[in-house]
Amino acid sequence: MAPPLLSVEGLQVQFHTRDGIVRAVDGVDYSVGRGETLGIVGESGSGKTVSSLALLRLVPPPARIAAGRVMFEGEDLLAKPERELGAIRGRRIAMVFQNPATSLNPIYSIGSQLGEILRWHEKLDRAAAEARILSLLDLVGITDPATRLRQYPHELSGGMKQRIGIARALLCNPALLLADEPTTALDVTIQAQILDLLADLRQRLGMAMVLVTHDMGVVARMADRITVMYAGRVCETASAATLFSAPRHPYTRALLESMPRIDHRYTGPRQLLPTIAGRPPGLLNPPAGCRFAARCPEAMAECRTTLPVETVVAPGHSVSCIRHGSQGIAA
Repeated sequence: MAPPLLSVEGLQVQFHTRDGIVRAVDGVDYSVGRGETLGIVGESGSGKTVSSLALLRLVPPPARIAAGRVMFEGEDLLAKPERELGAIRGRRIAMVFQNPATSLNPIYSIGSQLGEILRWHEKLDRAAAEARILSLLDLVGITDPATRLRQYPHELSGGMKQRIGIARALLCNPALLLADEPTTALDVTIQAQILDLLADLRQRLGMAMVLVTHDMGVVARMADRITVMYAGRVCETASAATLFSAPRHPYTRALLESMPRIDHRYTGPRQLLPTIAGRPPGLLNPPAGCRFAARCPEAMAECRTTLPVETVVAPGHSVSCIRHGSQGIAA
């Protein structure tokens, strides 16, 4: 079996604050194969975005990467000097950021921002860079791309800015695309267009993708495999088909049950969808055992004192739950 394109091992990211250390990402493991799409899902605050930013050492202060390895094409990105990592960012690994309104510099034109990337990584002259940019803007569905090069971000709609962000990420034909909630700030119609665009580009360009989202419907549509995160840790990882048909972790099941389904017959006009009671634990002083225990309807006494570790329960399917197949570490 070929080694994965990306392998994240024991990743820990901590925010050092006046009140103490916030363990935002606490021992995360996952891998991505060549040409594969991995979906990372979970509630807000689960560590999805921070873990993806940490892959390229882009976590903002006061965050620090405390431990772990990020193996990409056989090399540990966390051990590389900044200059070597800078040659990988935007070239071999590119990122589509969550908010297109803030990921583009407001004082530079679109052509200037995109051209700088090609001049830095590809050493292209102005004419060659402009030709590459125009072809990519056309590829992502930007109308009248020559005019857009002279415009500034405030002159573009949200959907157009997100398309510009995708084109920027694809300028150097990356092997891996990190897409952090790429449709959050967009209306439903534009969301569907962006997702179709990403799926089409992934197939045409043969790149792998890590798709970070809180929307289970998005990963059902886009992902080959799915990793579910909660309170900085991985709950479950499986193929998309397995996760939706046979979820093992109570948190995964709760997420799926909270989604409206067109194949479900709702018996009354005021019938409410199930919700997950309570709220995620604070990560300044996380609980000793399973972090979902306080909200879990299946929790046992052992769940509150024993930290579950990710355990393979079937080929390609791992879970971190004492009741449903995982081992544990006593606190």
